[in-house]
Amino acid sequence: MYIPPLSNVVRAVPRSMVNDHIPLESTRFILNSTGVAGLFGGEEAVASIALVHVFEGRKWFGWYNSPGSYIMGMRFNRLARSAVPSLSRDKQEHVQTDLASLFEYHGQKGPKFRAVHSGTTFQETGHLAALFMKECTESHARRIEGRETQPVSVTIANLDYAPSHEEFPTLHRRRAPFYAGVPILVSMGTCVACGWYGEWYSFSVILFGIIVSGISCLVIGSGTFRFTHPEPAPGSPPGDGILGCDEGVVLLKGKEGAVNAVTRGRFSLLFECKDARRSVRFIRMCSVILVIQAVAQLILVPQGTLFGQLMFVVSVAVSWLYNLWLWSIDKEKVQRDLLMKVLHKPRLTKYVLGTRTSMVIFVLLALDMDDPEDVMNFLLPPNTRAWQIWKAAVIKRLRNHEKLKFDASDWGDSSLLEEERQLLKTLFKDAQHAYEGFDLYREQILPCSKLQ
Repeated sequence: MYIPPLSNVVRAVPRSMVNDHIPLESTRFILNSTGVAGLFGGEEAVASIALVHVFEGRKWFGWYNSPGSYIMGMRFNRLARSAVPSLSRDKQEHVQTDLASLFEYHGQKGPKFRAVHSGTTFQETGHLAALFMKECTESHARRIEGRETQPVSVTIANLDYAPSHEEFPTLHRRRAPFYAGVPILVSMGTCVACGWYGEWYSFSVILFGIIVSGISCLVIGSGTFRFTHPEPAPGSPPGDGILGCDEGVVLLKGKEGAVNAVTRGRFSLLFECKDARRSVRFIRMCSVILVIQAVAQLILVPQGTLFGQLMFVVSVAVSWLYNLWLWSIDKEKVQRDLLMKVLHKPRLTKYVLGTRTSMVIFVLLALDMDDPEDVMNFLLPPNTRAWQIWKAAVIKRLRNHEKLKFDASDWGDSSLLEEERQLLKTLFKDAQHAYEGFDLYREQILPCSKLQ
C-alpha cells in the first residue's frame, strides 16, 4: 500500500480547507523569507512603543501588525526588571521604572557644577544637565571682541520658574494619530483579505500581531512620564551656579529649586495601581506574548500560500514604515523639549569669548558677587606668580565694583621677568576686553548691576 510522504499531507491540509479560488494559487513560487519577520525592525518598533507616553493620546493607536516583536519582548523584560516600588505623597503604592531600559537613553553624565553661594560642588551631574547643556550649545551666540585662542562660550540661563517636586509633562503632535491610522487600516485590511479567501495561517498571525501590539501600547501607555527633583530646604540661598565643560560654561541663575531641577532632576515612568506588582506582571506578560508572536511568525507564515504571505508582508512593511518615521524623531530632542517645557522655556543668552581668561571675567561680571575669589580659583586654578598678581588686581576691582581698566602700572613691576610682564599684559588685556564686551550687554544681563 502506498503511503504518501508526511510533508505532502501537511501541505494538503490547509489547502483542503479552501473552496473558493485563491489569487496566485497556481504558482509554485513560495515566499519563505517572511519567517524572519519577527527578527527585523526591532529598534524602530521599540521607538514607536517608547514614545507612547510622551505624545498625548498615542497609546490608543497601536493596533497594527508591528514587526520586531522579539526585540520588543526582550526590551519589555528589561523594563520589568528595572521596576521598583514607590510611594507617592498620598501614600499610594506605585511602580517606578527606569526609562533607559526602554528608550536606551543610557543615562548620560552631565558636566561639573559649582554653586556660587553655598560653595557646593558636584563633580558630575545627571542626564538632564547633559540635555540642558546640549540645548545651550545649540543656542544662537553673540561674539565678544578680543584676543582669540580657543573660543569658549558662556550661556546665561535665567531660570525664572521653579518646578514642583513632581510634574508630568507631555508633548502634543497633531499629526501622530493621523499617520497611525495608515498602518492600522492596512493591517485590518490585509487581515480581512486573508480571512475572506480562507488564508487562516496568515489571518491568525496578522490578527495576533494586531492584538499584541495594541495591548503592549496600552500597557506601556498606562504608565505616566514623570519628572522629579529634590525639594530645596527652607531658607536655601539662591541656587546660582556654574555648569561647565571645556567647550563652555552655563551660568544657571534662579532659585535653588529651579537650579536643582537641572542638576539633580530625572525622568522616569510611573505605573499607578492598587497592587503595584500587578503592573510588573502586565509588563512581563507583554514580554512573553511578544516573543510568542515572533515564534508564531516563524512557524505559521511559511505554511500559507503566496497570497497570504504577501498580505502578511504588506501589513508588516507598512507598519515598519510608520515605526521608521517614529524612530527618525530625535529622542534626545524629545527629552530636551520635555525638559524645556518643565522649566517653562527659560531665556537662554549665549556669548562667545576668544579665551578662557576672558570667559572667567565675563562670568564673574555676570554673577556680580561681593567676593568672587572662590569662583575665580574654581574656574582658573593656575597659581604662578604672574597669575597671582593678575588675580589679585582683578578681584580687588570686582570687590569694589570698579571698572576693569588696566594700564602699564599693573604689569610693569620691575621684580618680574620680561616674560612674566608680557603674560600679565596679555591677561589684563583679556580682562579688559571681557569687561568692554560685558558692558555692551549689561542691561540685558544685569539690569541692576553694582558695577560703576
